[in-house]
Amino acid sequence: MNTSDLIEYKQYHGSVYFDSKQEIFYGKVEFICDLVNFEASDAKSLVQSFKNAVDEYLEDCKILNKTPDIPFKGSFNIRISPTLHREIGLYAMQHDSSVNNIVKSALKDFIEHHTN
Repeated sequence: MNTSDLIEYKQYHGSVYFDSKQEIFYGKVEFICDLVNFEASDAKSLVQSFKNAVDEYLEDCKILNKTPDIPFKGSFNIRISPTLHREIGLYAMQHDSSVNNIVKSALKDFIEHHTN
C-alpha cells in the first residue's frame, strides 16, 4: 500500500480499497488496535464515510469512558536477534548514548535516504 492509498482525518489514517465484484470502496482505520471500518459506493462518499467512522469511534469511546487508540504514539516494539541487541547496546555504551537513541538515529537516517 502506498501513502497515496491513505486518507487522513483528525490524525487518523484510513486505507482505501475497491471491491470490483461488489462495486464498493472500503477501508479501515489503520495504525490502531481497535477495528473501525467504513465503506461507500464512490470515492467522494468514502472520504465522508471515513470521517464519520472516526467521529463515531471517538464518540463511542467517550460514551464508554474508554481512551481512544492513538496512532503513532511514539513507541513500538521490535524483535531483533540477541546478537544484534548486544551489539547495539555495546555501541551505545561506547558512545555514551542509549539503545533508544541509536535506534532512533538509525531509523531517521534510513527514512531520509529512502523517501522521495
